[in-house]
Amino acid sequence: MARKLAVIGAGLMGSGIAQVSAQAGWDVVLRDVTDEALRRGTDGIRASYDKFVAKGKLTADDAEAALGRITATTDLDAAADADVVVEAVFEKLEVKHEIFRTLDKLVKDGAILASNTSAIPITKIAAVTERPERVVGTHFFSPVPMMQLCELVRGYKTSDETLATAREFAESTGKTCIVVNRDVAGFVTTRLISALVVEAAKLYESGVASVEDIDLACKLGFGHAMGPLATADLTGVDILLHATGNIYTESQDEKFAPPELMRRMVDAGDIGRKSGQGFYKH
Repeated sequence: MARKLAVIGAGLMGSGIAQVSAQAGWDVVLRDVTDEALRRGTDGIRASYDKFVAKGKLTADDAEAALGRITATTDLDAAADADVVVEAVFEKLEVKHEIFRTLDKLVKDGAILASNTSAIPITKIAAVTERPERVVGTHFFSPVPMMQLCELVRGYKTSDETLATAREFAESTGKTCIVVNRDVAGFVTTRLISALVVEAAKLYESGVASVEDIDLACKLGFGHAMGPLATADLTGVDILLHATGNIYTESQDEKFAPPELMRRMVDAGDIGRKSGQGFYKH
C-alpha cells in the first residue's frame, strides 16, 4: 500500500492520527491554518512520543524517525500527492464542505478522502465532491495513541475498494475497525454515547442522582472504564452538545434532544477538562 498521508487539522484528533501514522511508517503532511496550531499539534506529538519512550514502549531512535516523517504546513496544496487524506477539523458541515471541495480538485484521482467526523453523515460531506465513491469515514477515538477503535463509515456511494483501503490504512496504525454499513448520523459509537450522556445529564438535571453516583453506576454496574458524565468532560460538553444536536436534527429522535443543562453549561463556558469545569471541577 502507498504510504503518503495528509491530515487536515492539527488539533487533538488530527495530531493523534498523524502521530500513530508516522509511527507506523507513513510519510505525513499535517496541515492547519495557523503556525500556532501546528506548533501546539507537533509539541503534543513530541510529548506523547517522549512518554512512550520513557515507558519503554518506543525507542528514542524510532520516536525521532517518526517525528522526521511528519511535515507541518499551513499550505493545503501539500496534500496534493497524498494517497490517503484524513480531515479532522471542527464538526461543522460548512467547514468540511469547503475543505472537501478544495481537496477534490487538488488530490490525485486514486486518492481516498476520509473524514474523522463523529456525527455528520459521510454522504453529506461527499456530496460536494466529484468522487463520492472515494469518500469514507475514518472515525478515530481520543486519545488516538491509546484508543484501539476506528469506526469505518460507508457513505451512500462509498465503494468497496475505498472501504478496503481505509481499513488497510487504519489497521496499519494498529487500530481495530468496525464497519458502519448505513450512513446514519452519529454512526454506532456516537449514537450510543450520546444517548447515554443525554440520559445521564437528564437524571442529574432532574435531581435523581449526583454526577458521581450516575458515573459510579455505569462503572460498577456495566463495567464501563469511565462514566458518561466524566466522558462528557473529557470529550468536551460543547463537542457532545454539537454531536447530539446533529443526530437529533437528522433523526428527530427525542432521545437525542440535548437537555437544557448541557446548553447552559456551554453558554457559561463550563465545557469540561479543557475549561477546568464541567460536570466535575478539574
